[in-house]
Amino acid sequence: MLLYEDIISGDEMFSDAFPMKLIDNIAYEVDCQMIVVKEGDVDIGANPSAEEQEEVLEEGAVKVNNIAHSFRLQATVYDKKAYLSHLKGYMKAVADKLAEKGDPNAVTEFKAKANDFAKKIVGNFKDYEFYIGENMNPDGMVALLNYREDGVTPYFTFWKHGLKEVKL
Repeated sequence: MLLYEDIISGDEMFSDAFPMKLIDNIAYEVDCQMIVVKEGDVDIGANPSAEEQEEVLEEGAVKVNNIAHSFRLQATVYDKKAYLSHLKGYMKAVADKLAEKGDPNAVTEFKAKANDFAKKIVGNFKDYEFYIGENMNPDGMVALLNYREDGVTPYFTFWKHGLKEVKL
């Protein structure tokens, strides 16, 4: 199993236990779902049994996003100006980390594709919810939560170059 960590903050963001696909070699879209948890429950990415699909919430149970819950991602709020400011600094920090690794091609590819992808994000800014890692590092990755065309199915978007794969 692979765990994906933010290269800036070191926070765990998601694992390959969740369905994911690479978009334009710049970002991962990771499918997630809303689940019901009770105190002490832990989600490891497995499908819930039919009994757990019950929509009625038991006392002490809450409905949460399985990735946000499992990796302790914290909801945050941005207006467009604040997000653009964060994104500018974040993209520079990622480019610097890639340059430290000594791969100039990765830096060039990241800068070229990241700008185009950022334009798509900003163009649909109102559709996103924002999450940061457990340590709440303001310089780290901001995960973007959106919903598929059906308006019900959630998915997260993570910057590929801002992640480090950790084999478990």
